[in-house]
Amino acid sequence: MKYDWIDEYLLAKKGVNKDFKEEWNWRRYMIEGKMFVAVCFDDDNKESLITLKLDPIEGDLLRQSYQDIIPGYYMNKVHWNSIKVDGDISDDMMMDLLDKSYELVLAGFSKKKQMEILGL
Repeated sequence: MKYDWIDEYLLAKKGVNKDFKEEWNWRRYMIEGKMFVAVCFDDDNKESLITLKLDPIEGDLLRQSYQDIIPGYYMNKVHWNSIKVDGDISDDMMMDLLDKSYELVLAGFSKKKQMEILGL
């Protein structure tokens, strides 16, 4: 996979764990059971899409600007976006998008729970 560093990068974030949803063929990254990134596999079990959550306005702008960013595969098309693994999205941009997805989902928890997750 082009982004072979994603697993290590995401698991280094506070409170993140992963699982594999066999019936969807997705590796999911979650905070307290709330998914913020999914690596989606095709029928040949090769990584094909990385799905993540973004602010709706930013997600729409990115989809208009980059052909390799599409509405979230099997997800709410307003909040979720999928990035083609074989596309031209740079590592730096991918890291930024992964960070934003993490921060959005983390922000959905109470302040107390956020502090607990972050170990503060």
